[in-house]
Amino acid sequence: MKPRKRKCKHCGDQYQPFNSMQKACSVPCAAALGKAAKERKDRQRTAEAKQRLKSRSDWLREAQAAFNKWVRLRDSALPCISCGRHHKGQYHAGHYRTVGANPELRFEPLNCHKQCAPCNNHKSGDIVNYRINLVQRIGQDLVEWLEGPHDPRKYTIDEIKEIKAEYSQKARELEKQLKNS
Repeated sequence: MKPRKRKCKHCGDQYQPFNSMQKACSVPCAAALGKAAKERKDRQRTAEAKQRLKSRSDWLREAQAAFNKWVRLRDSALPCISCGRHHKGQYHAGHYRTVGANPELRFEPLNCHKQCAPCNNHKSGDIVNYRINLVQRIGQDLVEWLEGPHDPRKYTIDEIKEIKAEYSQKARELEKQLKNS
């Protein structure tokens, strides 16, 4: 019994295969398929090597970007935490307690809110107005907890990877919700 006609995986032409394992209509198409498969494997190996070579700071930067994106999406309907205005400019994820001074609060959702670029960059976070609005948003007790002492924290690479994955997933879910509403 002859195998039925197939479509070539490379060029898309119809052909009559000689056996059930044949994927291409001709030798040049088969060679092109083999080359494409080799390139795909090489790209995959390169990507895996890049993942292995990433330093802790590279992972931390990526996790921070995922967290900041989630904060901006979470607060998308709210005004800037410092100046209280909506505008068409760029927004950041502004930390009340800075990452440099309090790295243990880097990924604390209560410590980070949507902030306009002028307040965050040019007014150093406009911390006085940030605190006033933060008290209204989360309450005096939680603001005092943020200002209080915290145990130092040094994240491991595995913890950072988990944080990145968690906030990337949360950001995707929020994007879906915002898109559907």
